[in-house]
Amino acid sequence: MVKKSSQLIISFILSLIYFPPSLSLAVANPPRIDKNVECDLLIVGGGLAGSAAAYEGLLAGKNVCLTEITDWVGGQISAQGTSALDERPTQRSLLLYPRGYLELREGIQNKYGLLNPGACWVSEACFMPEAGDEILSKMFKKAERKGKGKLHWFPSTVIKDMTIIGNQITEAIAIQHQPVPGTPPLNTEPLSQMIEDAYNYNNSQRFNKTIIRFTPKRKTDQGADWYIIEATETGEIIGLTNIPHQLGIDPRSPQEPTSSSLTRDPYCTQGFTYTFAMEATRTLQTHQKPLFYEQYAPYYSYELPRLANFNLVYTYRRIHSMKPREKRSPNPREWPIYPGDISMQNWTWGNDYRPGTSEDNLILTPGQLEATGQLQPGGWKGGLRTETLRKGEENALGFFYWLVAGTTDSQLGEGVKEKHPNYRYLSGLNSAMGTVHGLSKYPYMREGRRIIGRPSYGYKNGFVVSEIDISRNNFRQDWYADNLTPEEYRLLWLNLGGLDSLPVLSGQETIADIQPRSRATIYPDTVGIGHYAIDFHPCLTNSPPELPGNTEREGERRGQGQAYPFQIPLRALIPQQIDNLLVAGKSIATSHIAAAAYRVHSFEWSVGAAAGTTAIFSLEKQVFPYELVDNLPYREPLLEELQRLLEKNNNPILFPGMSIFNQSWEDWK
Repeated sequence: MVKKSSQLIISFILSLIYFPPSLSLAVANPPRIDKNVECDLLIVGGGLAGSAAAYEGLLAGKNVCLTEITDWVGGQISAQGTSALDERPTQRSLLLYPRGYLELREGIQNKYGLLNPGACWVSEACFMPEAGDEILSKMFKKAERKGKGKLHWFPSTVIKDMTIIGNQITEAIAIQHQPVPGTPPLNTEPLSQMIEDAYNYNNSQRFNKTIIRFTPKRKTDQGADWYIIEATETGEIIGLTNIPHQLGIDPRSPQEPTSSSLTRDPYCTQGFTYTFAMEATRTLQTHQKPLFYEQYAPYYSYELPRLANFNLVYTYRRIHSMKPREKRSPNPREWPIYPGDISMQNWTWGNDYRPGTSEDNLILTPGQLEATGQLQPGGWKGGLRTETLRKGEENALGFFYWLVAGTTDSQLGEGVKEKHPNYRYLSGLNSAMGTVHGLSKYPYMREGRRIIGRPSYGYKNGFVVSEIDISRNNFRQDWYADNLTPEEYRLLWLNLGGLDSLPVLSGQETIADIQPRSRATIYPDTVGIGHYAIDFHPCLTNSPPELPGNTEREGERRGQGQAYPFQIPLRALIPQQIDNLLVAGKSIATSHIAAAAYRVHSFEWSVGAAAGTTAIFSLEKQVFPYELVDNLPYREPLLEELQRLLEKNNNPILFPGMSIFNQSWEDWK
């Protein structure tokens, strides 16, 4: 009896450590407040998820505050330079996208007269990054007029501090920076040279700061006064508040059976990329070798023999074509390149930078944040390792030189890479990336901090979308029986079999008799849809990543492959501890492997639309989002009302024919 009581006490203490009932975070006293702004929705991060949430808020007539560290809205399609929409034929053939995403695609078509002005082959829509910012800005104005909402747009702005009382964020303090008169304009320096200054309250020789206090526009007796939507690229608000979350590789388990690690590894996240643009020229160009080139040259490669073709790489993400309507052969290797064509580069063994150790990881863990003072009031600096940002910038600049003048290949050996001197690197405020240095304003992020949702039925440790919920992997391969314990292997197949596992539980059949479902998990709280492959850009084994002979972390790519069309459950947007915070973008509650599919353009819009609509709905009904799902798997009338609202607004939450009664989706390839 004494032993059992001791275990209960220990369990209670552990529950307070991992799932404390409330969170109190006091804001540090800023030196001053220059501006007070009231919001219904405070959206932190102006990427596609943040843009979608703002769009829905404006159409609903709300006061929307939108902050963004760069001066462009759009994230992936603008400031990060990846202006090539990642889409699958599954959705594209039906145009089964949220209303705002469809309007974005229509805006591209209207601006250029065609959807693919770059004549690229990675997508049906490749365009210049500045167009993403321009089109979204027009969409916001149109949504304001139509819905009578009001957008308060804060570019070049970061969140520095928050006040949390009980379970709600009651205020947020932000810093907006602008150049000191007489100094160079914004976008002169790369991110690594200005990010620490951007998070400092004090004016500097480079920037004047405006300190902004965001507070709710209204006060209510129940529910939340306002909602904050986390839509940053790395999960900044998650790091700042240190709410329960995951980072990097999850431990191998029946839900994440292909994990490359038996234990957690928070340092190995997917690679990040500083994109850049290069233009084909008629004349030979002179290229100066960067002083740091030899350091990074051992990394660069075409990667695979079938990809070892310059035309293939160049037209892959061509964002401007001189002859976009020209008929081309089915083989991109044969596609012509004309002087004036512009290509955006985003290549795994190129300008991807892929650190994976505690010495060089980009996104700092809670322990690293604590050690650097960033979890103290007033100590937040963005949660990133500045030195790794700088090295990612150098790596990208070196990759351009490799493309035009390099003759080595780290993966394919000698005699593969040829010089291609008829190309120039585009830089300047009027260039494709809109920066003096020519790199994207912010790196393209594939993975950030990921929340752990609240405990619910079937998820006693907190809700998470896992590998087996979406993967088309063949889990009958011998590797799984050989690398999972017998009990883990049994649980894997009981999970995969769903209702078909009941005969096994009753002893009538064995694990070998289970026919796994061939569709994604069906969620009763779906609020959006998405589809993309589980696509890995793995971290490298040793530090630094550019070390000669370095290899990708063993086993990381084993989890990649095709995924079934999937749903976005509301529980994945609801964090623990804070009741008026919703999470959008890549930081929702997914595992490391599942996150590799839940990260592309249309998904970001879908989850942003869901977060925005949920916040609006919760404000009007005076309920918290967690109250919409806290009684699952039983019926939740308010949840069903929210789902009807999403569908009424043409924000799809289901693929046609997807239900628990349809176990096979083999036709949806």
